Amino acid sequence: MNATEQRTSLVRGMALAVVAMIVIVAASNYLVQFPINDWLTWGAITYPASFFVTDLANRAYGPSRARQIVYVGFVFGVAVSAYLATWRIAAASGTAFLVGQLLDIFVFNRLRQQTWWQAPFVGSALGSVIDTALFFSLAFAGTMVPWVSLAWGDLWVKLAMAVLFLAPFRALMNSMMPVQPQRG
Repeated sequence: MNATEQRTSLVRGMALAVVAMIVIVAASNYLVQFPINDWLTWGAITYPASFFVTDLANRAYGPSRARQIVYVGFVFGVAVSAYLATWRIAAASGTAFLVGQLLDIFVFNRLRQQTWWQAPFVGSALGSVIDTALFFSLAFAGTMVPWVSLAWGDLWVKLAMAVLFLAPFRALMNSMMPVQPQRG
């Protein structure tokens, strides 16, 4: 692959990751307003895909470019979420998303050389814990929403999805052509 093809592949891959982030965040922030039961919302089903996208970008392009994807996804995701959900949900989501995703990138990069599953699982799990605690406390504390039980349900789904996403991560990891990942 020549330099022009490599650059085109990088831009196309990063654009796809950014669009995926925006769609995932906006859909999750809309869906979090609809409970499935007393301990789970529909947003819990869609949001874990954001860690999957971040981990694939980190593996393919390195942590610097993964952070760029998160920053752009953050800006547009919060803007769209402010339209689809309340301002409090949009602000809580933006804060939790940014902190959780950046932690995922940091942990993933630290574990990058370990067994293939450790970086995506541990990064996603730790990012999910922080994301869940920040989001639910900022979005719903002081309201009538049973946010503590929703947070626990949400976290368990995120952790289960982190395990389930390992198989597609492995399959895509082997088929992706890295574009000289940047360190740091």
